[in-house]
Amino acid sequence: MKGLKKIALVTAVAAAPFAANAELKALNDSAMGNVTGQAGVTIELETKVSIGQFKYTDEGSFAVNDIVLGGSGVAGGTGTELLDQIKIDIDVADDGDAIIHVGSLQTTTLPNGDVAPVPIDWGMTAGSVELLAGATGTDSTTLISNLSMYGDLAALDLNVDTATDHLNVAVAFDIDDMDFDVDFLGVGIRDMVVTGAGENFDYDGNGTTAADEKATGTSEGFDLTTLEGRLAYGKLTKYANVDLDVYKGAGLGASTATDVLRIDVNNVYMDMSIGAIEIGGTSIGSVAMDNLAVTDTKLAVYGH
Repeated sequence: MKGLKKIALVTAVAAAPFAANAELKALNDSAMGNVTGQAGVTIELETKVSIGQFKYTDEGSFAVNDIVLGGSGVAGGTGTELLDQIKIDIDVADDGDAIIHVGSLQTTTLPNGDVAPVPIDWGMTAGSVELLAGATGTDSTTLISNLSMYGDLAALDLNVDTATDHLNVAVAFDIDDMDFDVDFLGVGIRDMVVTGAGENFDYDGNGTTAADEKATGTSEGFDLTTLEGRLAYGKLTKYANVDLDVYKGAGLGASTATDVLRIDVNNVYMDMSIGAIEIGGTSIGSVAMDNLAVTDTKLAVYGH
């Protein structure tokens, strides 16, 4: 486990600028008790990252060209081009678990006087995504070009559990605007927006929507009489939420594979809309998906 915890810590620090691409489960009282009083490490970060090309090669290659990651300004948002105001808290709890939280240095005063963190604005652009022939071939295909998107990161939490050897990743984010061209199909996607599923969704599956429960002061498991509960509830309902576990395990179903990379998607909650789908440069209409929920999804990844 020592090796796994070191890898998780290094990965979290290195991957923080990339977190947006991308509950959120609030820490329960027991987990918070393990963190409280720990002499952990805090890292403050601001950065802008440019990558000329990312290439994965098998026989042929998959390549992403001219990648830029930064603040929302790199993709036309109102923020700067720096991915900044980032605070990374790293703690090792009494039971050995590594608990890593990526949050914001900025705060704002709410109408009731409470002070709350401000989401981190992010942006990303990529010139093209291509399939390239291997050494004996000459063909190539542009899958996607002119990719541009920006939004906000409300929270990113990583937890390495020593009891299960699982890395849990929980992220709350939105995409304010996303545009790209699917070149090999002649399709353009304009003004894609991703947000939370909102208060009309039943996140905890108890048959009652978040809005219905809100009147009682407790909704979807959050105590709305506390600032922490209200912030966690707001992140759950306003922002898209992804929660997954990553670990080493066996294959699925009748598979005989062992020691594979397992990714269990516990939940994905979001609303998504596309302002215009273009074919041949002309819009054929818009698309919206309300209350999209992906749950109980498992993947096993290994070589062949």
